[in-house]
Amino acid sequence: MSLQQLVERALAGDPVSRAKLVSLFSDTRPEATFDRMEAEEIAQKAQKPHECAFVGCTGAPGVGKSSLLSALVTRLRKQNQARLIAVLAIDPSSPFSGGALLGDRVRMALPEDDSGVFFRSQAADRELGGLSPATFQVCRMLRYLFDLVLVETVGVGQSETDIRHLADCVVLVVQPMVGDDVQLLKAGIMEIPDVIVMNKSDLTPAANQSFRALQTAAVRLLRPTDRSKVTTHRASARTGEGIDDLAALIADTRSNTDRFSEAETYFFEKAVRREFGTYGLDVLEAQGGAERVIEQRGFYEAQRWFARQIVV
Repeated sequence: MSLQQLVERALAGDPVSRAKLVSLFSDTRPEATFDRMEAEEIAQKAQKPHECAFVGCTGAPGVGKSSLLSALVTRLRKQNQARLIAVLAIDPSSPFSGGALLGDRVRMALPEDDSGVFFRSQAADRELGGLSPATFQVCRMLRYLFDLVLVETVGVGQSETDIRHLADCVVLVVQPMVGDDVQLLKAGIMEIPDVIVMNKSDLTPAANQSFRALQTAAVRLLRPTDRSKVTTHRASARTGEGIDDLAALIADTRSNTDRFSEAETYFFEKAVRREFGTYGLDVLEAQGGAERVIEQRGFYEAQRWFARQIVV
């Protein structure tokens, strides 16, 4: 099957072609010969204009991100069968073997036999930041295939904030008994969300006390110099509490093309740092910086070209 046929079949909704195309975009090996730029060009020509919104779901391990997303996807599909949804879940990799359990495949009970929903797990590959090295590349293609892409980060701590560079809306999921408002503010992840959801809100009265602390942190102390409003919500993936409101909020998320352009620069610089360290960043700066190199050559060609400069 030619690349043209593969992309066209994926755009037409063929699940096998979608999966194969995403697998090709996930391949970050230097010897990979797949032409991602050509695939994007084919998709641009074949796809009718549409907006794809990216929603990031992040939070500490065990707060119920997968269960919450599962409930939200089910509700979103019931509300609008025409809305095509992709879920990209990042799983932690072992620091010893490098392997990943990909447990989100088990936790996320998505609608069966629904061609309007696509799910893919990715191993974090010991990448810092909460995403996989291939996440941004895969999302570049998913935006042509789907109307909404939900990205679940690996279970994060206080500093994994890469999702803010990719998503149009960032949802931070927390759970009861996470501490008082001071403890909440200690987490750097609290500074990036647009929406904070306290999952497992059926655990009362602990949930009531924790939610009051969350509101204090979000409304009075969080982002004191930022005028953007962080909204707080209660939900329960088990009982369905708050799912309708969250689904409506996510459905209203709109694509931000400027954010995606900024993401190109950020993830290109990060790839250079990962592969070549500070020396690579110095070389990149001498070339006018990531934004200029991407503008001159395009995202994928810029990566190949830069690697050749370092080798030379």
